[in-house]
Amino acid sequence: MHEITLCQRALEIIEQQATANGARRVTGVWLKVGAFSCVETEALTFCFDLVCRGSLAEGCTLHVEQQHAECWCESCRQYVTLLTQRVRRCPQCHSDQLQIVADDGMQIQRLEIEE
Repeated sequence: MHEITLCQRALEIIEQQATANGARRVTGVWLKVGAFSCVETEALTFCFDLVCRGSLAEGCTLHVEQQHAECWCESCRQYVTLLTQRVRRCPQCHSDQLQIVADDGMQIQRLEIEE
């Protein structure tokens, strides 16, 4: 389960940013998870709550947004969006000649803090 490692690293960044901005507590975290990141949202939520215990982010609200994967289709020469890793065919021409351009794994989008 790599979600625990992702959450530990995210918490390090969250605490650094919160401290740098004079936070007493983090009340909300917004994460964006890429369609091809292999991150399970339920596992991510569970692990996030676990690693946040005893930290500035303990008890904060976690918001997770699924990001679509942007791909370049070599056949029809267009950018296309895929919703899931299970379907790797161009929705325009049905080619399997796709290059992933933007999936971005997991990103911290926003923090909400109490000063």
